[in-house]
Amino acid sequence: MDAVTSSSVATTPASLDSIVQQAGHCLRDLSPEQLIDYALRNGEGKLADCGALVCKTGKFTGRTPKDRYIVRDQLTERSVDWGDVNQPFDADRFDALYERMLANLAGQNVYVRYARAGAMARYCFRLQIVTTLAWHNLYSQIMFLRPDENESTDRPVDITVLADPNFRADPALDGVRNPNFTLLNLAKGIILIGGTGYAGEIKKSVFSALNYWLPVRYGVLPMHCAANIGEQGDTALFFGLSGTGKTTLSADPTRRLIGDDEHGWADEGIFNFEGGCYAKVINLNKEHEPQIFNAIRPGALLENTLFQSNGSSINYADRSLTENTRCAYPIDHIPNAVIPSVGSAPKHIFFLTADAFGVLPPIARLTPQQALDYFLLGYTAKIPGTEQGISSPMATFSSCFGAAFLPLPARTYANLLRARIEQHNAQVWLVNTGWKGGGFGVGKRMSLPHTRAMIKAALSGALDAVPYEQHPEFGLAMPRRCPGVPTELLNPIDTWDYKGMYTAAARRLANAFSKKLGEL
Repeated sequence: MDAVTSSSVATTPASLDSIVQQAGHCLRDLSPEQLIDYALRNGEGKLADCGALVCKTGKFTGRTPKDRYIVRDQLTERSVDWGDVNQPFDADRFDALYERMLANLAGQNVYVRYARAGAMARYCFRLQIVTTLAWHNLYSQIMFLRPDENESTDRPVDITVLADPNFRADPALDGVRNPNFTLLNLAKGIILIGGTGYAGEIKKSVFSALNYWLPVRYGVLPMHCAANIGEQGDTALFFGLSGTGKTTLSADPTRRLIGDDEHGWADEGIFNFEGGCYAKVINLNKEHEPQIFNAIRPGALLENTLFQSNGSSINYADRSLTENTRCAYPIDHIPNAVIPSVGSAPKHIFFLTADAFGVLPPIARLTPQQALDYFLLGYTAKIPGTEQGISSPMATFSSCFGAAFLPLPARTYANLLRARIEQHNAQVWLVNTGWKGGGFGVGKRMSLPHTRAMIKAALSGALDAVPYEQHPEFGLAMPRRCPGVPTELLNPIDTWDYKGMYTAAARRLANAFSKKLGEL
């Protein structure tokens, strides 16, 4: 990759401030209570009996990665990894669309919020979030870091986000695929989001910008992972795509939560980018996930969940709107959260995968080379019901467990991870939170208590001295014993009734891994 200038991101253009001042009503840095009041008055949502605000995102109940673009200019031309993920966008078209979005704010209520991304001061990015919906501003207040008590909120910022779900692009005029879009102008520090009510686009667009600037400016590794820390100060990381258990497994009552989704690894240690958590809540169960369940209270925000037929209680099992029901809540709703959200370099790293084919072991110890390979693969599996058109389990690969958010080549991040692992002698584990005894529709999902027991054993050192056996297809080191886990679960072939079918399925997935690695 060619060298990239390390000059600071551009500050907010004065034109945005002037247009915001001319909007129908400009509301700055409102409290959660005020934002909830506006959302209710505007008909944007309803209150659940737990006190959380419940909103619907409209047509889009998740991100649309194919509608995300990066402005191609002198800064990004030779540094961004252009392709299907990082689609180039013309700089002049961006400016024209930007001006139309600004003009569209006239006469609207506009909610403006100053926030920060990055809990370690040296690597902090100042944000200005401009939204046309009160609940989107509440989401931003939850998900990003709130300013300190005496911190000025009218200082220049590094990144401005403008989100207007009612503004729809003209594909023929603007050069986009659909009326909904997310546009990143990294040189100007501006992110435009239009045509979609899904709040996660705000969070992930900022994450994408940090994934560009942190390695380029500071040599910091940005990571799509959760992090927590034990009583002895031992930090653990949990990488994984949506639905693999990243948020659930990092919310451990016996350990303190640093963050559930986005972190940086600097020379000084680990730091959270965010001030909140964004958990999937489909089939949320108080017994299995008490910390998340109890975090859903006043100040929290639920997306696309529906009520029980008898009133204002949430029916977490109702997936009629989407499988991707979500809750955003401030990180201090977790009682043992680390504030500020920083930690030491990790001793253990867990790669989580929901293997819907039922062939990967529930836990395996990785060699340094395997850790690099599996990081580049970023494997999990999609199952029927999670996306339109998915009728059977499908292997999916997302390099670094977050390819959709990585402007730079995947190996840039992989090389940073390898250097950090070698520097701190961190142990990497592969954990299958998916299926056993057969694939989706035949086998059963891994037991959450068993998965927790395996992670606890790895963290405590209980797996250091046990015997291991090597998987014949994947070459993975599988422990033969683990406290709190039946021995017959540790080698996946032992959970299948028909061993030949297991071997064939494992071989197919191993071949898919080899083919994908050859392409990277």
